[in-house]
Amino acid sequence: MEAGVATLEAVLIEDEQAVREAIAQTLELGGFTVHACDSVEQAQAWLSPGFAGVIVTDVRLPGRSGLELLTQVVTLDPDLPVIVVTGHGDVSMAVDAMRAGAYDFIEKPFAAERLMETAHRAQEKRSLILENRRLKAAWVAHPDMPSLIGQSAAIEKVRTMIRSVGPTMVDILVNGQTGSGKEVVARQLHVASGRKGSFVAINCGALPEAVFESEIFGHEAGAFTSAQKRRIGKLEYAKGGTVFLDEIESMPLALQVKLLRVLQERKLERLGGNEPIAIDCRIIAASKANLLQMSAQGSFREDLYYRIGVVSIDLPRLNERREDIPLLLAHFIQGAALRYQRPLPQWTLAQMAQWQTRDWPGNVRELRNFADRLVLGVAEGVADLTVQEGDDLPSGVSLPQQMDNYERMLIAETLNASGGNVAIAADRLGLPKKTLYDKLKKYQLAVGKMQDRGE
Repeated sequence: MEAGVATLEAVLIEDEQAVREAIAQTLELGGFTVHACDSVEQAQAWLSPGFAGVIVTDVRLPGRSGLELLTQVVTLDPDLPVIVVTGHGDVSMAVDAMRAGAYDFIEKPFAAERLMETAHRAQEKRSLILENRRLKAAWVAHPDMPSLIGQSAAIEKVRTMIRSVGPTMVDILVNGQTGSGKEVVARQLHVASGRKGSFVAINCGALPEAVFESEIFGHEAGAFTSAQKRRIGKLEYAKGGTVFLDEIESMPLALQVKLLRVLQERKLERLGGNEPIAIDCRIIAASKANLLQMSAQGSFREDLYYRIGVVSIDLPRLNERREDIPLLLAHFIQGAALRYQRPLPQWTLAQMAQWQTRDWPGNVRELRNFADRLVLGVAEGVADLTVQEGDDLPSGVSLPQQMDNYERMLIAETLNASGGNVAIAADRLGLPKKTLYDKLKKYQLAVGKMQDRGE
């Protein structure tokens, strides 16, 4: 699992200078930014509920002890990982630390690899917890906004684009296959913009051409036979907000001309009217087709394409981010269990492996429907699933643990299928070779004959 974390961070507390410098160097070589302190008191500046890293502390310290620090941290944020370093023979102290809420303990003297494996595992857990908190906070603030779930490089790139262009006024084109999450991204962009007006969604493929112009631009009373009173169109209604034009490739050519002019001038005229009306809305268009190719064929206006495509966001297919499937399924299943008032199903690692390698032509939407069928007990090919009342996650095991177990199994199987060739396995898994080697070390998978024969 790629953590999707920009930086790794650690607070190190060790009073012996030589040991402190050695541990700090080990963590820095592993990619951590280290805040090295010689006492608990000096470390206080970094101890906060929002701290995104991990804490590594010796137990025996001048002033307050490592166990006293642990008590403080558990009170401050019980999910902030504390790795306790104990002296040789301090087994009882290590047990006390674990009971008090320590993430793990390491006994001196220890190998650098042992510290790095523990620190990276703790950081991954911390990152997942903070991401879950962020999603929950976003939901509380905007309960109608669907979550952008995933930690793959592909979906992290989409998040980066949202953070970058969301607060601007630029119009945006979102490209993606059916079910890949185009409206989810559009709603995220609307929230990121800070605009106070409404999010207005229009499916251009579902509107009959006869009512298209009236629906989008509005009409005056008497504009046509059934127009008994003035109607405000969607572009005008979304004042201070965002208009989402889904399936824009379906928009009739005649209306594409009118939309282009409105986007250029930021003014419109209602059907049957002559008065120009200023509009204040951001346009986010979405397409599942190649608009540039359609332009070359004459079925979509090239000038409109370049007007709405100043910034484009390309959404990955689900089979391009398979590592996100366990997270997505867990999210959808918990939501479905709440909606249908059903217990959570539990599954095996083999079943998850099968689902993760399955072709999902309907992308995330198809996966969500599959999660509903799992909860309802009518999913195909999973008759042996059982349900567990009261469990927050399948099998009573935490989501990070399940993902670690599954990832270890998948890596081992892929290496075996690749004849031990690390380069081929990395390519099949969609991972850089260095990342795969790091994961081999993390899961203590003996490479043996699994040498990188590709180099």
